[in-house]
Order: sequence, then C-alpha cells, then structure tokens
Amino acid sequence: MASPCELLIDSQDRQLAEQLTAIAFNECQRIEQKYSRYRRHNLIDKINNSNGQKIAIDDETYRLLDFANTCYAISEGLFDITSGVLRKVWKFDGSDNIPTQQQVQKILPHIGWSKIVYDKNNIAVPDGMQLDFGGIGKEYAVDSVAKLCVKHAPSVSVVVNFGGDIQVTCARQNNQAWLIGIESFESQQNAQKGPQKVLSIQQGGLATSGDAKRFLLKDGIRYGHILNPKTGYPIEGSARSITVASKHCIQAGLLATLALLQGSNAEEFLQQQGVKFWCYR
Repeated sequence: MASPCELLIDSQDRQLAEQLTAIAFNECQRIEQKYSRYRRHNLIDKINNSNGQKIAIDDETYRLLDFANTCYAISEGLFDITSGVLRKVWKFDGSDNIPTQQQVQKILPHIGWSKIVYDKNNIAVPDGMQLDFGGIGKEYAVDSVAKLCVKHAPSVSVVVNFGGDIQVTCARQNNQAWLIGIESFESQQNAQKGPQKVLSIQQGGLATSGDAKRFLLKDGIRYGHILNPKTGYPIEGSARSITVASKHCIQAGLLATLALLQGSNAEEFLQQQGVKFWCYR
C-alpha cells in the first residue's frame, strides 16, 4: 500500500532532521503493517478472512471506513473499496491477458460497499468479499506523517513524498516555495524525459493517479487499471494521468481518482471542484 517515504526538511538542524526521518519511517511502517492487503495476520487480513464474522476495530480504522463511505457516496458507487477482489481476474502487467466475461461476472456478486456492516467497534464483511484500502492508504499515510512532523517541528517546512503523493507542511523560511516536478504520462514511462511541469508550492497536498505503469494492451486497445466496480471492466475514456493540488494529500488523491472514474468528463468534474489540476490524455 505504501511507497518509500522521502522527506525534504527546510532546516540545518541535523538532529531534528534525523528525528523527523525516524518518525516518518516508523509511521509509514505502522500503517503499512496494519492496513496492507499484502501482509498476513494484520487487521485487513483478519477482516478479509473473517467469513462474515464480526471483527473488532479501533477508532483509526472506523475513521478510514467512514472516509471510504463518503468516497462511495460522492462517487455514486464508483469508488468502492470492496472492488479490489477484481484483481483475481485482472492482472495489469502490460500483457494482452484480458479476462473473459464469465470470469468478471463471477466476481461481481462479491463487490458492493452497501453490503458491509460496521460501527465504531466492529465490522462484518460477507464471506467472499474483501476490503482494500489501496485507493486511499498511501495518501492517508502521507497526511499522517505530515501531521506528526507538524507536531514535532511546527515551524519547520517539511515535504513528505510517498512516490509522488506529497504534502508540504508549511512555507519555508522567508516564505520561499518548494519547487516540485510532476510527471507526464511520457516521463512516467521513461525517466530520462524528466518532469512535465515544475510547481511552486508553499503549503498543501499534491497527488497523481494514472495508468502509465499498470495497464493491458490488446488489439490496439489499452485497458487502464481504474476499474468500474459496477461492470468489472476498466473505465472507458479515462485520462492517462491526473495530478490534483488540494489542502491535504488525501483530498487531492481522492479527487484525482474520482476524476479518472469520470472517464471523458474528468476535466469538467475537476473544474466543478474548484481545484488546480493537470490532466494528460
């Protein structure tokens, strides 16, 4: 779920830099160990293998579930953290291996956020269904690390970077901005091309979603990894890459993903949200 965490710290205090780096690493590991679907015997693994039985949850998990519920509601069901089970038939490895309609149809009954029952203490996931926080987990980790940096160094500007998902805690000394490059679709495929655009950021979040590295290609048709949970197939007309700037990284990440889910209407959707964005097709 998480990517390697990189910090840029506007301070000459080496001890402080080492302290913040250690805090960031520990928080990244904590969230990864708790919520990654790739780990065994963690909370998500217990939930996904509970066979419909209630599993106890804490306040942090309840808040993440509530955020996922909000995402589901505002996307009219397109953002659904139960849709991760589609990975059983969709392998976005750049090949031409497209699943059959029968394979996809077999998965669909195991998708549907409305089937999940939870409260502040417990969650019950029907047998055969799974949760996947991958769509919000990395951005949540970015914001969580940024909050800890603010707590321990409130006046020091820190850039938290998880593989291109970014949060800048505050302005640098003398109100200097950080210069941050965002990738184009081409630069994501070829690192030698460099960033498409360099942004000046004093404070706030930045997130990018796209299919540059996760796709299938068959008969000249490109299938991106953003799937429609209602059909089980990739969203048609989806942009190759969308970057959104917002107050917090988790908000930017959500809007970038929601825009991809809008297909050909991505730009119109983002304009309605009143945020800065960069869309590449």
